[in-house]
Amino acid sequence: MKLLIIEDDEAAAGFILTGLKEHGHHADIARDGHDGLMLATGGPYDVIIIDRMLPKLDGLSLLKTLRESGLKTPVLLLTAMGSITDRVTGLESGADDYLVKPFAFAELYARLCVLARRPPLTETTTHLHAADLEMDLIRRSVTRGTTTIQLQPTEFRLLEYLLRNQGKIVTRTMLLEAVWDFHFDPKTNIVETHISRLRSKIDKGFDHELITTVRGAGYTIHAP
Repeated sequence: MKLLIIEDDEAAAGFILTGLKEHGHHADIARDGHDGLMLATGGPYDVIIIDRMLPKLDGLSLLKTLRESGLKTPVLLLTAMGSITDRVTGLESGADDYLVKPFAFAELYARLCVLARRPPLTETTTHLHAADLEMDLIRRSVTRGTTTIQLQPTEFRLLEYLLRNQGKIVTRTMLLEAVWDFHFDPKTNIVETHISRLRSKIDKGFDHELITTVRGAGYTIHAP
């Protein structure tokens, strides 16, 4: 991963940078909002880390400016302000994730990995499909051919993630993080159970199967 750290606290920025280097990643550092804006728009970066309290241009204003400019790079917002209102404000400003200080590097790194794997969203992406399977993200509806398919919320998120990664193999760990927000293995068959239920709804009774198990690797969805 290539990351941008926008953090005026030298110790905090150094702590993050050291951890990322130990995992083999590269990161640039900006000490204030103005420098961060210049680097972020000059990218590209896989993920941008923004501290909420920055000199010259605060984190929320910086984030809003980046989003208004059309930048879709995932952003993790760091802050010492941990109330629900503060978190909601950060997310509404365009953050993809929110982490309260102090934090463990292991949690930060897990969140960064999830964000780096997340397919970038665009404002026009409201429909996903594979063959005759259609997903409407606005109406929250799924159809296959002329058949309307009723999905539970978790099944909907699971299918959406598979469709956004159509043709790619997604692992069990990727699904746990993206669909359930688990950054650990719960040692259950939760993924397998939900994949089985999803298959029974979108594949059973149709001419061809869309969801395929790749033995020893994970799952994939693709049009035949």
